Amino acid sequence: MTEREHVRVAVIGSGFGGLGAAVRLRREGVTDFVVLERADSVGGTWRDNSYPGCACDVPSHLYSFSFAPNADWPRTFSGQEHIRAYLENVADVFRLRPHIRFNSEVKMMTWDAERLRWDIETTGGSYSADLVVSATGPLSDPKIPDIPGLDSFPGKVFHSARWDHDYDLRGKRVAMVGTGASAIQIVPAIQPDVRRLTLFQRTPPWVMPRVDRPISGAERALHRALPFTTKARRGLLWGIRELQTQAFTKRPNELVLVEQLAKRNMAHSIKDPALRAKLTPDYRIGCKRILLSRTYYPALAQPNVDVVASGLSEVRGSTVVAADGTEAEVDAIVFGTGFHVTDMPIAQRVVGAEGRTLAEAWQGGMQALRGSSAAGFPNWVSVIGPNTGLGTSSMIFIIESQLNYLADYIRQLDVLGGRVALDARPSAVSAWNRRVQERMKRTVWNTGGCTSWYMDASGLNTTIWPGTTAEFRKATRRVDLTEYEVVRVSADKKAETATETVTESEVASA
Repeated sequence: MTEREHVRVAVIGSGFGGLGAAVRLRREGVTDFVVLERADSVGGTWRDNSYPGCACDVPSHLYSFSFAPNADWPRTFSGQEHIRAYLENVADVFRLRPHIRFNSEVKMMTWDAERLRWDIETTGGSYSADLVVSATGPLSDPKIPDIPGLDSFPGKVFHSARWDHDYDLRGKRVAMVGTGASAIQIVPAIQPDVRRLTLFQRTPPWVMPRVDRPISGAERALHRALPFTTKARRGLLWGIRELQTQAFTKRPNELVLVEQLAKRNMAHSIKDPALRAKLTPDYRIGCKRILLSRTYYPALAQPNVDVVASGLSEVRGSTVVAADGTEAEVDAIVFGTGFHVTDMPIAQRVVGAEGRTLAEAWQGGMQALRGSSAAGFPNWVSVIGPNTGLGTSSMIFIIESQLNYLADYIRQLDVLGGRVALDARPSAVSAWNRRVQERMKRTVWNTGGCTSWYMDASGLNTTIWPGTTAEFRKATRRVDLTEYEVVRVSADKKAETATETVTESEVASA
């Protein structure tokens, strides 16, 4: 048998969630941990997404850790290379590299009920851990639709998150499939260089101007000299988005005013009425993520760009065919078709206490207690778990809230003492999920009239948090042991579960 390296905590992934968890573990005095990373460097989605024009649509000072402020962000909305460099710096400053195991993709993770630990098989070795922190992120595994004839396409095919930098698009006929956050950055970046660009659009996005600018040297000097100014800037950006969240979660009809601004933004660049009609959404703004760009519409108005208001349905040799019958000859196909968000592949590799995979447990829809703990998966804590996503603010605030929960989870294990595990009670998970879904009913994400990647195959929104980040911070400030079963190892080395019970009303009021 392969000898396993045993650690107290195994963190899966080295993006914002994984690195943040590693920093928090060290701050809690936990140094016996590893970060298992499938690639050869840190960065997560900001390592994988290196396509032309890649940048964040959240302001830089808000899209960074509160415990690792960066006074030297070069722009108000920084590009991929700057965000990745920031994460590399976090790994260095907080001395995380000795804990990171690169080229170690998790192949299987199985709960050992007798030893109360997780056995983990990776491409780089075998491990066991008392606690697993899953920080793989929802934007990590690209999704390419099953298109008839795609396998026989003679040209180049790749996803935006797996950009082929060795393939030169200059002078090529390119099909861009999708109109999400990646596509609206790729289109204006490659449009000047390609011979012809055909954009396949199933649903037009709402696009607002991106108010981006360089951050001056004077501003950066001020932030370095007076760190509280960086904190104040972050706080102001956060507060504005907290106020905006109310319209998304409680009063979606108020967003009609924002729609008028978005239409003006379109009209400024798109003069052709027919093209404008193609690009005008028929759903409430905010139902899908609002996209930010000053260059997307001007690029679509150029003579070498065709907008096909229909999805790609078939490939015949070098010919791509839309659902409406439109055809185009292309040399390359670029998919900006998103990720496996509600069907994350990692869920198929996690086997819990009952011998079921996480994917099987989530067949009726992903759900986890406070976005962190799934019933039947003891000592397994998720970062950016079910219903923790945002459509209005920075995910870093959500991540740090879940790290608070993780820290208290570890403290509770220490207080309980001995070989012990916490398993979320099914009743507590269900009660939490019912409250989340009840709040979701009036949000723009559920009432806006669109089909988005926030929804799973059954139409359930298992992705978005239906409230403010402050509400989520409050909900995850501590672990409530009445929401968990305490599992210990008895004298005969078989796991036994604590017999204390909690009523439904007690869970609901927790």
